[in-house]
Amino acid sequence: MMGLTRKGEYAIRGMVYLAEQEPGKLILISEIAAAVDVPQSFLAKIFQSFTRLGMVRSSRGAGGGFSLARPAAKITLREVVEAVEGPICPNRCLTGAGTCERSGTCNVHPVWRKVQEQVKQILDNVTLAELTNP
Repeated sequence: MMGLTRKGEYAIRGMVYLAEQEPGKLILISEIAAAVDVPQSFLAKIFQSFTRLGMVRSSRGAGGGFSLARPAAKITLREVVEAVEGPICPNRCLTGAGTCERSGTCNVHPVWRKVQEQVKQILDNVTLAELTNP
């Protein structure tokens, strides 16, 4: 992933909104979607992924909704991005062994690796709590 897709942007918006709410308070997907200007059906699918990964809790029925499964200070931006975008990978040569026949001799490969590590480090050092409005 070199650039953030719309799905990634929507995921971040939704998670930051949840982080701004009172811990444990259940928020309807319709409220989240309206607040962050994201199509509700699209956001619902994103939040299903977050639920499966244990990043949010969901409760069905009357009074149901979503809340963060962990404190906002314990969820990194990298976790949010990788949950919907997959591993951070600025070039296909970093996706795994054998994906690029030139990785062993390519002079640019170490640069891509450095870009990847820097981006991961930056995103690991930003939590949802830091992105909320004071």
